[in-house]
Amino acid sequence: MRPHDAWQLAGSGAQPALLGFLWAGFGLSPAAWLAGTAYAVSLPTLLTLARRRAGRRRLGPADRVTFARAVLVGGVTALVVDGAVHGAVEGAALAILVVLASVALVLDGVDGQVARRTGTVSPLGARFDMEVDAFLILVLSVHVAFVAGPWVLAIGAMRYVFVVAAWIMPWLRAELPPSLARKAVAALQGVALVVAGAGVLPVLAASALAGLALMALVWSFGRDVAWLRRASLTPEGEDGTRRTRILAAVS
Repeated sequence: MRPHDAWQLAGSGAQPALLGFLWAGFGLSPAAWLAGTAYAVSLPTLLTLARRRAGRRRLGPADRVTFARAVLVGGVTALVVDGAVHGAVEGAALAILVVLASVALVLDGVDGQVARRTGTVSPLGARFDMEVDAFLILVLSVHVAFVAGPWVLAIGAMRYVFVVAAWIMPWLRAELPPSLARKAVAALQGVALVVAGAGVLPVLAASALAGLALMALVWSFGRDVAWLRRASLTPEGEDGTRRTRILAAVS
């Protein structure tokens, strides 16, 4: 099996190009370059390993959209790290950060539709999409933490805390039923963090918006954990659910 397909190789080159654009426009710090380079190397490497595990020779149409989103997230990461070095992301750099993050969020609603319309829905694509979403939320929470306070980091950390908890408590890895509420809360996180970190709201309003997003996220995770706990105590099939392991968990 080829480790890369042509599209992934071409897409991988977009990340250094984006970093070069950001450096030319805003003079990225060495720390930002290091973070961006580490991201640019890790993204195709981890994706290739995941494709090998899944037995996939190439990316599907929806995966390519997700890959494009992932490249944009790499640019957001470099800008946030650069802002951390200088105290904050400001001016034109902040505007570019908002644009990159916003486009990544809009495309989040595209890759799923592409997968369904082309009949290419797959566990690998779902996992890839989820990881890109989670990392974008983590990076944006770091950015907003400079505005509203370190408590905002709880938004980005919550999914990773859940993953660690699932290593300890295997019942957390069971399959959850589809939920529009869960999807809505997940979408809210990105939108709220982009608006809160865009510099268009007073600090108090930005903090309140981030706080509402955090409360919604705590509710969503709490509801899912309660469902998983009940399911773990229910005999297989009694409640009509299929409690198989989630491929997107921590295997």
